[in-house]
Amino acid sequence: MTIAVPLAVAAGVDAGQRFLDVALAPSGQTFRMPNLADGIAEIIARLERSGVRRVVLEAIGPYAEPLVKALSVAGFEVGIVNPRRIKAFREAEGGRAKTDRLDARLIARFALTMPETLRPLPLPTDTQLELKALSLRRRQLTEMIAMEKTRMKQVRGTLLLDSHRAAIAALSAQCQAIEAELARRIGDDAELRRVLHILKSIPGIGERVATLLITDLPELGQRDRKAIASLAGLAPHVSQSGAAPPRAAIAGGRPCVRAALYMAALVAARHHPKLRDDYNALRLQGKPGKVALIAIARKLLVTANALVKADTPYQGKTLDT
Repeated sequence: MTIAVPLAVAAGVDAGQRFLDVALAPSGQTFRMPNLADGIAEIIARLERSGVRRVVLEAIGPYAEPLVKALSVAGFEVGIVNPRRIKAFREAEGGRAKTDRLDARLIARFALTMPETLRPLPLPTDTQLELKALSLRRRQLTEMIAMEKTRMKQVRGTLLLDSHRAAIAALSAQCQAIEAELARRIGDDAELRRVLHILKSIPGIGERVATLLITDLPELGQRDRKAIASLAGLAPHVSQSGAAPPRAAIAGGRPCVRAALYMAALVAARHHPKLRDDYNALRLQGKPGKVALIAIARKLLVTANALVKADTPYQGKTLDT
């Protein structure tokens, strides 16, 4: 029987655009370094001298990506934690003050106190990071186009209307350029091209949704059905207290993936016979429309995960997942 050896020292990092605040637990020692290559190298050297094995950061923004990559290459156990868990940990301790240095100390104490809740972090490749950045930019441009269209409905006069039309045309051209670059990069990669072909064979999943799953859910085909549903924010979590009946609701996950699969479910529930029957059966049971669509979205995701894992396209089999 193997007995886990508790950590003696852990580190927490609060990452900002210009600086990285680092704290050690249990000592509470802190130091700040610029978020540059030299500063990252000095952080790694100090952590190694202090005997640190685990480093934890909050999952917020891209500022920590260079540090995370360097730490993983150097052999540290890196954990990326949802900020809500860190906030809950602060509240559990009864703390209220919040500064970069205090946040780093809090994250370090979390790393030392709750090691069993941290999962090993797979290091994303440069290709995955680039594709994710392109996908994010496409979503941003799509949102800006939608906002301009809404604003255009609220104005009168040729000058203002022409201004909005010009903005929409310019944003649309940029969006098309980003989509073309995404398609080119996926098309140039044999593995990604294979996954795209499998995903597009599934009812309701078209080019845009398939591309988003590739860029923002690279774990597809590598996790079990429960884990992949949780990553996408489509796993039901039960809440029950006292004599009240249990209630299940989705929470967490990646909002962009959940939204894309919801739209795919909307299409599939209208046009795929089996999924249309499943949707109608849920509605007859008294389930709200959105709840039924979330169930269909989860079926699409679990099916996609299984097919990518099996390296086979959808061939008209029922989606009993």
